[in-house]
Amino acid sequence: MARWRALPTGIDPAVAALVAHLRKAKDFSGLSIKQLGSATGYSTSSWERYLSGRALPPPAAVRSLAEVVGADPVRLLALLDAAVNARRSGPFEPESPSEPAVPSEPTPPSEPVPPSKPVLPPDPTRPEATAAGDDRPDTGVDGDRHHLAGWRQLGLLGCGMVVGAVMVLLLVQPTQVAAARGVSGTTAVAVPEATAFACSYTRQGGRWYAGNSETRTHQLVVDMTGPAVAELQCLLQRAGITPGGIDGNFGPLTESAVIQAQKKFHLDVDGQVGPSTWAALRG
Repeated sequence: MARWRALPTGIDPAVAALVAHLRKAKDFSGLSIKQLGSATGYSTSSWERYLSGRALPPPAAVRSLAEVVGADPVRLLALLDAAVNARRSGPFEPESPSEPAVPSEPTPPSEPVPPSKPVLPPDPTRPEATAAGDDRPDTGVDGDRHHLAGWRQLGLLGCGMVVGAVMVLLLVQPTQVAAARGVSGTTAVAVPEATAFACSYTRQGGRWYAGNSETRTHQLVVDMTGPAVAELQCLLQRAGITPGGIDGNFGPLTESAVIQAQKKFHLDVDGQVGPSTWAALRG
């Protein structure tokens, strides 16, 4: 049994499950990767990418593997569908355990410190006043007045904060509404639209072109995107092979179509597009 390399860190669990079953089926067959490629009609480099998790196999490759090793193709195809959906939804990001937040103790509100009681000079008109000052006992009335003054200041401060918040809302909200409605003078955020590709076939110099790219040497592999991929998909469609849509994405369906074209034109079957594949499709 072959000793497999560990899968790349961060690989999606659905892709990892598919690769594990493919490796198990290959080990069960007792075939080498080269022998497996000869038995299934797919190149050694293609199976190396499939079994290492660097690329997803096309459905036809999975069915060929199941037929060679006597495995259940339905289960393998279901795992392939789950892996394709996981790749389309974006890269897998494992969650890191986070420590529970420790609630902080609430800080009691601080009471306002009343201003110190001013010392007033004795009133000379009051007969009970002496040179040492007023000897009457403090009844606490002046202290209550100072407490009320402190609370009044806090009330005015709170009202001022509320009024400031209302003014900010009144200033910000019209700008947001204008931006949402596209009013002139406001900055609108541009949302990029998906690039649409079409196939406009023309024949120049004995070669077919679809209007997306004129390359004849651009190397294309799985997971690449752009106009060159759309050109490839159009040429595959013209050759009578369905690439799964003209979207400029080199996915498993496009790879399967490339493999069919390479078999049709008697080329080396590896699922990759190079000068020989371009020449056959444009010829």
